[in-house]
Amino acid sequence: MGVRVAVIDYGSGNIRSVSKALESLGARVEVVSSPFDTEDFDKFVLPGVGAFGDTVQGLKERGLWDVVASILKRGLPYLGICLGMQILCRSSEESEGVEGFGIFPATARRFRSSPDCKVPQMGWNQVFFEDGKDPLFSGIPNGSYFYFCHSYYVPIDELDEGLLAWTEYGLRYASAVVKGRTYGVQFHPEKSQRLGLELLRNFLYKV
Repeated sequence: MGVRVAVIDYGSGNIRSVSKALESLGARVEVVSSPFDTEDFDKFVLPGVGAFGDTVQGLKERGLWDVVASILKRGLPYLGICLGMQILCRSSEESEGVEGFGIFPATARRFRSSPDCKVPQMGWNQVFFEDGKDPLFSGIPNGSYFYFCHSYYVPIDELDEGLLAWTEYGLRYASAVVKGRTYGVQFHPEKSQRLGLELLRNFLYKV
């Protein structure tokens, strides 16, 4: 009997590749797109692709917003990927007036484009963390490369706590956050080959 994982589908997201990655690690995955009983699952994953406001709207239209809010409030094991991390914040410059879950007081900001930093950031970049301090990065070398695809970032100086890892792209920003058993990663572990699978394995079996 594998770990029971709910992959939350709000109408847009990298659902298939995330689900297949989790299944390859022995998880029993169910894609949920309507309100569900959290007692049926051990872990919860929200893969985010698209715009901040569309993500919030999709969750609310499908009746999933209150379910995710309950997961976060109760401290159940949650992994938000890309936008699934950003909606843990209070808001985003991408969608003025739209509120996130507010687990972290930050506002997601848009990268400033420059010759050295094109927007969106697409491709491999390094992730730095306090080696061995958190089970999510267990067995993963500090400074490892993961795959990114995003135009907005979570500023480190707007986090009162919870910075787990950081990345450089024109500036230093939060690439992973944590509060209790609530995790968010800005990169895409399902696209990050061996180390991405290692991180997902840690979420399944060590968090």
